[in-house]
Amino acid sequence: MNHIYHKFLEEAEKKSFDQEHRKRLNHNIGRYDEQVEKGKSQFQNLELAKRRAANLKHKIINNLDKYLVEFENNFSKHGGKVIWAPSEKDAQREIMHIIKRAKAKVIVKQKTMVSEELELNELFEKNKREVFETDLGEYIVQLAGEKPYHILTPAMHKSKEDVAKLFHEKFDLPEDSQPAQITQFVREKLRSEFIRADVGITGGNFLVADVGAVCLTENEGNGLLCMAFPKIHIVVVGIEKLIPSVMDLDLFLPLLAQHGTGQRITVYNNLVFGPRGEFESDGPEEMYVVLLDNRRTELLKFKEQRRALACIRCGACLNGCPIYKSVGGYTYKATYSGPIGSVISPHYLGMKEYNHLSFASSLCGKCTEVCPVKIPLHELLLHNRHEAVSKKYISFKWRTIISMWKIAMLHRWMIDKPSSGLKNKMIKRFGKQMWGPRRTMPKMAPKSFKDLWKESHS
Repeated sequence: MNHIYHKFLEEAEKKSFDQEHRKRLNHNIGRYDEQVEKGKSQFQNLELAKRRAANLKHKIINNLDKYLVEFENNFSKHGGKVIWAPSEKDAQREIMHIIKRAKAKVIVKQKTMVSEELELNELFEKNKREVFETDLGEYIVQLAGEKPYHILTPAMHKSKEDVAKLFHEKFDLPEDSQPAQITQFVREKLRSEFIRADVGITGGNFLVADVGAVCLTENEGNGLLCMAFPKIHIVVVGIEKLIPSVMDLDLFLPLLAQHGTGQRITVYNNLVFGPRGEFESDGPEEMYVVLLDNRRTELLKFKEQRRALACIRCGACLNGCPIYKSVGGYTYKATYSGPIGSVISPHYLGMKEYNHLSFASSLCGKCTEVCPVKIPLHELLLHNRHEAVSKKYISFKWRTIISMWKIAMLHRWMIDKPSSGLKNKMIKRFGKQMWGPRRTMPKMAPKSFKDLWKESHS
């Protein structure tokens, strides 16, 4: 077993028995669940909407090369520049090249998971640049020196008292500050940073191929300010975020909003076609879209797991997952946590070191049930497990035990032969070691159902 796996087991156990942590997560996710249920009422046929969205994403994933070229051609017509980044290092190098060429010192960022994947904050700080997260949740975890806890809600693990204490320590706000007061303080503080900023960095919820536009959807308006004030706007986005047509947004935007926060539609929805035009008064002078691969095309090689690239990052699978609600977001030690992270992270970070994430699942199917684009997540976890076993990334001991179990299950006489006493001894010796000290092991009855049936019908 590798060090990452050991660390996962240690932290998972610690968090699972942290009652305060569970209370916070259950409370915050519970509030989302209520709103998401209400949000379903806007759909006359939600299942049909999900099926249409799934079909469109399936079409994109299986024709990714075609749609990427179409997007690049259309985006370039409006004066924007596309940068192809095969790896994390390539993306970091290209982004820093733009920043150094512009002699930029201050950078503002909209919430984007791809920037976390690239560790851009650490990159900028290493190169002596000021960087400010402008999403409230992201700003909170940045001040705390932490990473996002949840794909959609970065500070989900913190209570309002935790946040008040943090702002008291950092800015000397009153220790009993209320959320409204803290929000007002952050709004005033960040407004000056937007004005000072040389570069704005955002993600992209969707890349619209037929018009060559980046669709940004958000609730706070900080994304708009990140691209409107600075002279340079950089979009960092995974190559899988494409949709075929601008006409498809009337399907995807409500699905994303409803499954993410329960809203009918997110507050701010913008299509960005490129830098400021000749007769436009607002917008950046330069705009770049960094298309990140970073092993996504490796995932495309897998017939089944490639379906995970259809994800629209709504966070619904995390909210529904009993494992995530128990161990939390940091235990995964990966940018993408929860069920979707357990599928894609082993492929992005290395199956040998991260295959344990695919085993951290109850396989209850809740993640598949709530997915707005019908990704069969619990089935994909099984495909990952199969790959890990096939490549012998699972310990020899485990493989031997499962092989013996398989042989026994395929031969009825092996199940019937041992006495109940011997079976109970084997369960006690091996079962507790395999399944943990807190589980009550089953006790085999002296006679099997088969024996009882024979006796009663003889």
